[in-house]
Amino acid sequence: MNNPHQLREGVRQTFSAVADSPTAKHSFPVGAQYAESLGYPKDLLTSLPAIATEAFTGLSNVSIFADIPPGATVLDLGCGSGVDTLIAANRVGPAGKVIGVDFSESMLARARGAAAEAGSTNIEIRHADAERLPIDDGSIDVVISNGIFNLNPARADIFRELARVVRPGGSVYCAEVILREPLPPEEAANLTNWFA
Repeated sequence: MNNPHQLREGVRQTFSAVADSPTAKHSFPVGAQYAESLGYPKDLLTSLPAIATEAFTGLSNVSIFADIPPGATVLDLGCGSGVDTLIAANRVGPAGKVIGVDFSESMLARARGAAAEAGSTNIEIRHADAERLPIDDGSIDVVISNGIFNLNPARADIFRELARVVRPGGSVYCAEVILREPLPPEEAANLTNWFA
């Protein structure tokens, strides 16, 4: 994909469409059943607000396997509908905090609704691009990110931002799809292949 702006807008539209109509047909798996197939415990998923789980689009159960200690400040980068945000908020407890960041207003509306429905008081949801985070230097203990790097051409800028916001000794846990070999140029140029 040679046009970063076109890719960014394609990603925003694609994931906003999931948030707006999660039961519609999408080019990738969506929802609670899919999350369960990735290793999220079913009882945990059913305890979360449906407004979050029905629009889940991650790649892994990063909020389950990450080391998230009580009292930590966590950044959920690309929080989507808020599934990992809610799980992390439960793990950090009332002394901790989770900041969910996404660039899709539709997904953020779901995440905010889910946090309110769950009665979570230790969650902040912020609208921002991953490469320009509205977060203070060195203020984050743990970052979780569930599949955003392949969808954003500004990867180097994102890693610089993570280096800026994570405190010394902090942790970053990312889940991502990795190609075993490069796509042929004609396939890499096809926007739909970014979401297949």
